[in-house]
Amino acid sequence: MPITLPENLPAYDVLSREGVMVMSDTRAARQDIRPLHIGLLNLMPKKIQTENQFARLIGATPLQIELSLIRMTEHQTKNTAAEHMEEFYRPFQDVKGERFDGLIITGAPIEHLPFEEVTYWDELQEVMDWTQTNVHSTFGVCWGGMAMAYHFHGLPKHMLPHKAFGCFRHQNMAPSSPYLRGFSDDCVVPVSRWTEVRQDDIDAIPQLSTLLGAEETGPCLIEDIDHRALYIMNHFEYDSGTLKEEYDRDVARGEPINVPDNYYPNDDPTQTPLNRWRSHAHLLYGNWINEIYQSTPYDMEEIGR
Repeated sequence: MPITLPENLPAYDVLSREGVMVMSDTRAARQDIRPLHIGLLNLMPKKIQTENQFARLIGATPLQIELSLIRMTEHQTKNTAAEHMEEFYRPFQDVKGERFDGLIITGAPIEHLPFEEVTYWDELQEVMDWTQTNVHSTFGVCWGGMAMAYHFHGLPKHMLPHKAFGCFRHQNMAPSSPYLRGFSDDCVVPVSRWTEVRQDDIDAIPQLSTLLGAEETGPCLIEDIDHRALYIMNHFEYDSGTLKEEYDRDVARGEPINVPDNYYPNDDPTQTPLNRWRSHAHLLYGNWINEIYQSTPYDMEEIGR
């Protein structure tokens, strides 16, 4: 089954060309089944790129998905056209009366700031509390996951001496988890961050359990059973060239940056990088959607009760 998107959203054409099943919202309205309502709270600067990445993953399941794009109410993006934001995004204050089967909270390039110094922190706390009454399952990604774990459990983030940057092999620490169904014993995950959460801090919080982790970069995927949430510290959603774009950007700016580890063949940035995480990315998000489908109430008014 397809993911439902507006026909004039850029992701509609991008995913159609890739063979992802997409359906216009007008066509979906004629089908007598209930789609899963998934929200994407997009905090990333490059909104359209991020839309494509997540729609690609959640649209690869045999279920009909209705994707809603959400933004912080007062925060104004500088990197995406105002017309795009006006046409496709709704502020959180306009959607908080609704219920969602799932919500993805993306990362944001503000890791260096204490959470309380983020300009939209108060509203984001409202969003996170709202997930407990209006969202069946929430997926926090990178900074978004760190923010949720800090808000609900006080889990600290720690600054790294240098950027964790590249593709790192992670161990499957919970093979019986339904979210890791079909996973190998280890897998490669793209990493791009200046902060980390530490396993010792996670171990001190009984409600949290680590599902994926790496020796070099620490915990990756964390389950929070009490809050019906997953927190992923890294970027399964990245395209093949996303790390290259980040590397080239920093080099052009003259900023200190290492060549992404284990990304380019022979660590040579003149060569084309290889994507070694795509299959596990689809598995993880497909498993998340499947778990939502099996457990979410048919009557959406029952979500969160």
